[in-house]
Amino acid sequence: MNYWLMKSEPDTFSFDDLVAMPKMTDHWDGIRNYQARNFMRDQFKTGDKVLFYHSNTKPPGIIGTAVVTSAAYPDHTAFDKKQKYFDPKSDPENPRWFMVDVQAKAKFKNYIGLPELKANEDLDGMLVIKKGQRLSIQPVEKQHFDLILKLGKPKKV
Repeated sequence: MNYWLMKSEPDTFSFDDLVAMPKMTDHWDGIRNYQARNFMRDQFKTGDKVLFYHSNTKPPGIIGTAVVTSAAYPDHTAFDKKQKYFDPKSDPENPRWFMVDVQAKAKFKNYIGLPELKANEDLDGMLVIKKGQRLSIQPVEKQHFDLILKLGKPKKV
């Protein structure tokens, strides 16, 4: 099993938006960074655990957990000219971009903001707290994931 942090802007797609979806599940589309795409395409597995991170908010931080419910498959938004994430170089026969399905599991009683993450010495090495780390998908070490759960006090949704 792998552990991940996935970032989403709450005004675009929030944790509560995921909870409101049928079966609290939706596809995670729009990844247009090759390193993040490679994580999703090559390393994500059904059952992997996810920390759901709200970015571009004050303060950014971790709001809950989710689980990966599908293997990676072609991101259909890349093929549709009407979509925000359309990519004219992506071809359904040889897709450039991929997505997975994720399901909400628990919302944190304690939102864990980036300043709190940075202040916790036990989270040293966690990618999200490193300066300049902007990837929307990041691997997380199990010990960091477990500590985040203790701090957040998740409540099933």
